[in-house]
Amino acid sequence: MPSQATVTDPVIASKGRVLIVDDEEAIRESLETLLELEGYSTSTAESGGEGINAINNEVFDLVLLDLMLPDRSGLEVVEEVRRTNAEVPILMLTAYGSLENAVKAIQLGANDFLTKPWNNDKLLLEIEQTIKQTRLEQENAALREALRTRFSFGNLIGKADIMRRVFELVAQVAKSRATILVHGESGTGKELISHAIHTHSPRADGPFVAVNTGAIPVDLLESRLFGHIRGAFTGATQNQKGCFDRANGGTLFLDEVGTLGLETQAKLLRVIQEREFMPLGSTDTIHVDVRIVAATNVDLEESVAKGEFREDLYYRLNVIQINLPPLRERREDIPLLIEHFFTKYCLENERYLSDRKESELRFAADAMHLLLDHKWQGNVRELENVVERAVVLATGPEVPMEMLPESLLSSNGIRRLHLPTDVKPAEGASLPEIVEEFERRLITQELEKAGWNQTECARRLRVALSTLNQKIQRLDIDIKKKRDRSS
Repeated sequence: MPSQATVTDPVIASKGRVLIVDDEEAIRESLETLLELEGYSTSTAESGGEGINAINNEVFDLVLLDLMLPDRSGLEVVEEVRRTNAEVPILMLTAYGSLENAVKAIQLGANDFLTKPWNNDKLLLEIEQTIKQTRLEQENAALREALRTRFSFGNLIGKADIMRRVFELVAQVAKSRATILVHGESGTGKELISHAIHTHSPRADGPFVAVNTGAIPVDLLESRLFGHIRGAFTGATQNQKGCFDRANGGTLFLDEVGTLGLETQAKLLRVIQEREFMPLGSTDTIHVDVRIVAATNVDLEESVAKGEFREDLYYRLNVIQINLPPLRERREDIPLLIEHFFTKYCLENERYLSDRKESELRFAADAMHLLLDHKWQGNVRELENVVERAVVLATGPEVPMEMLPESLLSSNGIRRLHLPTDVKPAEGASLPEIVEEFERRLITQELEKAGWNQTECARRLRVALSTLNQKIQRLDIDIKKKRDRSS
């Protein structure tokens, strides 16, 4: 009868799970013992059909497959497995070794072809290296997919017509080799757009290297861009690759390109024109294949007119220009962005999440009104910071206006109330009585600050004047007497 044995619990196996497919019991037992002593989990199969069934229904880190099986050849097993499973590594192990069989096995999708009798040490090394290499490839593929997801058009939030046109342009230019100039105020998402261009281009599997030219001291910038050799300058103790070299085959994102000095501009122009450069201190020329996406928050045409930016470099960079609008010009996107950032930071902080892993937080109506009207000088980055702060400080699903940053409130003419702290409820007082006393003290405090002007006090408290007057009457606050005393 066919048998399938799992000797070691695959959940706790530290090195991986191996399926042994061989019709000889002695071979199966020998391989099981060898692998288990090395910390692997094993399962076995006596025929090709049984092995295929196991691979289709279970997860293995590697398959040891005999060439000659009672129901079909190992080559047929490899061919059938590869129709549905491209990832599981397969090592052919057989006493009938030949160059023809080895070539055929590799062509069909086997990772390697080994012969019996085997050398234990060499076999274990081959298994270990094959599993490690496969896992590394899977991790890299997962990372690339995560990056594509993170920088996909789905994460470029916006329904405003102006943003839809930006997305359409990004999708169109991403497929080309053209140099791109992204223009927009600080915080509008220039790097996000640039990364989206890269991940939707034929260079997506290549590197994306970002460098903020405005944040690097002038004396270090050329070394950072072009690299240097040992001894090129004081402190250069070893050869160092530059950003152009590291971005070879991919995309180089130059942020704040308008801050480049004229000397560096000249060298950058040469790289763009000739696709080559020399590291600092070197006489050797390095050829590169790099797509450049530059970004700026200044008007480069104006910089050219002032003699601060080379005209020839400007035209080299400005083959295609993408202009990102400030947030204040696409206010209809603010609710979408808030919802996106709420979910992002609720996930990061593991709080206020629904069963579907979506944020349960929301801004109170007056807070949302304020956010929609705010000027957003820091654009999307400023909004993201406000939402992250709200997630961290939230004490309930509704975030009140008072929880917004002081700077945002004050820039919109709103002063945060300093609540009275001297309210001491009488012994045995009920909750309504305590709230009433607190309200009385607060309104009296604000009336005093407003010079007992009820209209000004109502504005400060953001309530209708009629509502304030009703509260003054209900709380028995003597406005006339207080006003007379103050005068």
